[in-house]
Amino acid sequence: MTTENASTTAVGVLAAVDRDFIQAATMQHSTQVDAGKMAHKNTSNADVRSFARHMIADHMRLTVQLKAVAPKGVVIPNDNSDMALLDSLRPLVGADFDRAYVRKVGLEGHRIAIAAFEKEAKDGENPSLKQAALDALPTLREHYLMSQKLAQKLGVTE
Repeated sequence: MTTENASTTAVGVLAAVDRDFIQAATMQHSTQVDAGKMAHKNTSNADVRSFARHMIADHMRLTVQLKAVAPKGVVIPNDNSDMALLDSLRPLVGADFDRAYVRKVGLEGHRIAIAAFEKEAKDGENPSLKQAALDALPTLREHYLMSQKLAQKLGVTE
């Protein structure tokens, strides 16, 4: 499976920090959406389902917002999921899935996303991308708090 890589399609158009941000942001958004869809199949926990629904909706919206502000000529990958992460979740069901999903996608995924978005907000060179990162941070931080609460309910430690 091949995926478009923002760092190769945007060469010469964006600074490396901005290309790295697009790559990290699209991977996080795509992985959150795909993992959320997987959660609907692999869990029977209402709290996990609700969290997954929230992640799908918000990360799809954040992807649309990122595409809207991307500079002309910059390709935003559509399917850029972390396949190793998704493959690690795929065979799990029930409580095993729930714990792994909350740990890897909820907690770890949002820590990585927040770091990438904070870096772009601080160091990014493209004003539109920098603003998009700033605008998305409250949502990502809210997701992390939601992840922490769900982890606590499920007995998942950070």
